[in-house]
Amino acid sequence: MLCEMCGKEVESTARVKVEGSVLRLCPDCSKFGEILDPPPAPALAPGVPRPRAAAPGGATRAGSGGRRLEERDLYADIGEMELAPDWPKRIRVAREKLTWTPEVLGKKLNEKKSVVLKLEAGSMRPSDALVRKIEHLLQVRLRAEPETLGAG
Repeated sequence: MLCEMCGKEVESTARVKVEGSVLRLCPDCSKFGEILDPPPAPALAPGVPRPRAAAPGGATRAGSGGRRLEERDLYADIGEMELAPDWPKRIRVAREKLTWTPEVLGKKLNEKKSVVLKLEAGSMRPSDALVRKIEHLLQVRLRAEPETLGAG
């Protein structure tokens, strides 16, 4: 067997946890981590059955089951919000109310002036993260419930 740390050919290796990784190491390299299981005992004579070690805690691998991962809907946590039809105007009006130039708003959003101008013109749709930044910075709502979009 090969030691996964030094590459030496050895008779037996042990599973050792080194900085979060589990490796099969020779006895010399095992001192660099926490030994999870000792190296196997020397081979018994052929034909003699080897005793099986019980899993820790008395559980077997097949019977433990473990924790099942549940499928969840990522969009269920997010409310049904869409951009309001007049979102470009809302950005421009809120910016002008604060007497900021497009350059000032761009710097505060960590975006270029051209991005701010495209947003205000409606030629570029903002990402969800950018919508949240704009709403927080300008204290304006750019999103609305879908029911209120058609009624307005």
